[in-house]
Amino acid sequence: MARILIVEDSPAMRAYVRSTLEDCVLGLSGDVDIVEAMNGFDALRLLPRGAFDLVITDINMPDINGLELIRFVRQSDRYRRVGILIISTQAAERDIQRGLRLGADLFLPKPFTPEALRDAVVACLEGRAREADTDAAGLAVDAPPADLVDGAAPAGLAGDGRSPPPGGAPEPATRTRQPGSDEGGAG
Repeated sequence: MARILIVEDSPAMRAYVRSTLEDCVLGLSGDVDIVEAMNGFDALRLLPRGAFDLVITDINMPDINGLELIRFVRQSDRYRRVGILIISTQAAERDIQRGLRLGADLFLPKPFTPEALRDAVVACLEGRAREADTDAAGLAVDAPPADLVDGAAPAGLAGDGRSPPPGGAPEPATRTRQPGSDEGGAG
């Protein structure tokens, strides 16, 4: 069972993400346990209450924003293996790159289709599962999955997040953080 934390200050967007993931559960190989947080502060309160496989976070939120949340998660030994998917309207190339440098696995610009969300979630969960398997085998852990390096898209994911496909809604950017690329300094 995948355990997912949705961090989004918009109740409507939280409900949309939740219902989309619950409707697409067949593509997520089993049941999904979804927990919701209203902002980054709420997420920090919920993280210790159970093991999460994935955090889906917005960037612009009151109190603690999504980038600050990502920084905390990646700097914590306890949570650094948790997958992170950013969903945001703030989708300029510099915003995407900053989120990925901080440690997000993928960036999905809003608005997005239910299929694009499902594909991004599956890619994040599969990438983290491969990383855990590699870690268990005693191999290098920081190497990202081969199908997510340098913008190569896994099956079902395409586009760079900047130009929408013919159907209208943009598909997820398929970039991932590079080994050892943690952004430092104030932000």
